[in-house]
Amino acid sequence: MFDVDIQDVLAQYNYPLRKDKIANQPVFPRDHSKLLALNRHDGTLTDYFFYELADLLSRNDVLVLNETKVFSARLLGKKQSGGKVELLLIRQMTLDTFEAIAKPGLKPGQKLFFPRRSFLESDDSLSADLDFGDFLQALVISRDDDSAKVRVQFNREGDDLLAEIDLCGFTPLPPYIHSTQKEAIVKEEYQTVYAKATGSAAAPTAGLHFTQALLHQLEKKGVQIEKVILHVGLGTFAKLTSENLKTKTLHSEHYEITEATASRLNQAKKLGKRIIAVGTTSARTLESAVLLSATKKELLPLTKETNIFIDPPYQFNFVDALITNFHLPKSSLLMLVSAFCSAPNTNQKFESFLNSNIGRAYIYGLQNNYRFFSFGDAMFIY
Repeated sequence: MFDVDIQDVLAQYNYPLRKDKIANQPVFPRDHSKLLALNRHDGTLTDYFFYELADLLSRNDVLVLNETKVFSARLLGKKQSGGKVELLLIRQMTLDTFEAIAKPGLKPGQKLFFPRRSFLESDDSLSADLDFGDFLQALVISRDDDSAKVRVQFNREGDDLLAEIDLCGFTPLPPYIHSTQKEAIVKEEYQTVYAKATGSAAAPTAGLHFTQALLHQLEKKGVQIEKVILHVGLGTFAKLTSENLKTKTLHSEHYEITEATASRLNQAKKLGKRIIAVGTTSARTLESAVLLSATKKELLPLTKETNIFIDPPYQFNFVDALITNFHLPKSSLLMLVSAFCSAPNTNQKFESFLNSNIGRAYIYGLQNNYRFFSFGDAMFIY
């Protein structure tokens, strides 16, 4: 019965979207994207450009950035039998193993071979008579029969493995983006300017709008800037299931908040400063850590996994405002922003996305040439 109900639930989070509204590459400079400011309490909408963000913030504001770094997680190669294979590396499990999504499906015991990217860019045929001995190799050691997920063990480990993946892999752009740019350009575009900790299979896209000049301008104005880590994983690519709705959980993702960062953020919160999460990943990190405290008000310093699933009527405990992009219909991210804009966080009870303030903001964006999804424009929800 619950499997039928999920369609009814997802239908509440749908909106009309034409493909030409999806951005296939970012604007340049990246802070020249549009910024739609939404007052989540009364529905007021105001148009800005992202480079005007400093005009909207003050020394009473704290920006929380996710400094995760996207790695070249998309590997193209061949099976030992000769057929082509694609792996999307989702999460590192040990020094030499990764969880991955495979296309086509794979079985335990199969050997895989991946050439360096420079080879594929000059000759993508991967003919069967090639000597694969010098290529990056992987062995499929387990498979999830309910999905395309596999666990693979590489013939290298640690930093050597990560360095070779960087030479072999391609930027894991979302499937709805059809970029014609060369890999070197895409690799730079699909990365925040403050990325530091390697580990994400997708970018925390709200952060893509920042430039170093804008960050410097914000700091000069007195805006406090803090950094956390959440490595974006499988949950970004997977469709919601009845199990997600039943258990109120998503796929686990690794996050980190240092003791010094937690202390500064807790002090800022006590002083009444506005905590602004840059992206849903930062929001999920903060809310995950605060929910584990005794009072559900104090941010804990943690290195942990989170599977938090935020949808209406979730009560936000730490985040006061949100900078985010325009998200996919029927997605968990759309549910998160819907929760942020509805009761008990505002006076508006959530009934459906299109009948909410956030839904009306999306329709406004569609009607006023805002660009959607990862390379698209941004929203400031306060």
